Amino acid sequence: MIDPTLESLKDDELEVICDVINECIQIDARQRPTMKALNQSENDGNLTDNTCAQLVERSLDSFLQYIEKRVSGLFSPSWNTALENSLLWITGCRPSPYIRLTYAHCGSQVEYQLSEIIQGLAWGNLGQILATQLRMINNLHIKTIEEEEKLSSQLAGLQENIADQPIAMVAKRMSRVGESSGNVDHALDELESSMANILQEADKLRLSTLKELLAILTPLQGVDFLVASKKLHLCMHKWGKTRDNRQGRR
Repeated sequence: MIDPTLESLKDDELEVICDVINECIQIDARQRPTMKALNQSENDGNLTDNTCAQLVERSLDSFLQYIEKRVSGLFSPSWNTALENSLLWITGCRPSPYIRLTYAHCGSQVEYQLSEIIQGLAWGNLGQILATQLRMINNLHIKTIEEEEKLSSQLAGLQENIADQPIAMVAKRMSRVGESSGNVDHALDELESSMANILQEADKLRLSTLKELLAILTPLQGVDFLVASKKLHLCMHKWGKTRDNRQGRR
């Protein structure tokens, strides 16, 4: 059965959506063995800076390919679970949690590896982050939250426009609910275009925040962060599917 949100899309838009889904599936398939190898290499202490830098670059390229192919109309992708949709910010994740995740793993790894750190045996993951790095990450955190708030304010303004002229008044005067109107079509076209622009700006912020964070971290710390974020993303999707099935939503 075709999702009703997809039936209204044009053929070229559907083709792009299929490409995005297939690309995501292929990326996940390619990254599963990579993640397993990373986990094993992390445990064995075998990752080199060069290998880590290549893995970080590959992950950034994959993310860039995704946002370049993305269709602006999908503010709530139909393949998301209810849990994932409840966490969406402008059809994706907020960039600021990247930094919260970094803080969380810094703390947990320091606690877990405390004896190794004291003995000088820890080998450079997020548990070994420097004070200078933390200051830079904190500055990035502040800047990112400010940019998020600007975009959230712009989105709120667009959403409020629905209750303003001409859309709300035309809807009130209509004899039949939802009948076509040139004024409304024009207003909705402008609204959709503005929404698409905000989505592009949000994707730019997601990408720039990720790039800046990874530039602050060492290559090994960057891989440590990417593995943690990928695992979190996959777990949230799996947990969401389990909850949807349990509550009869899927």
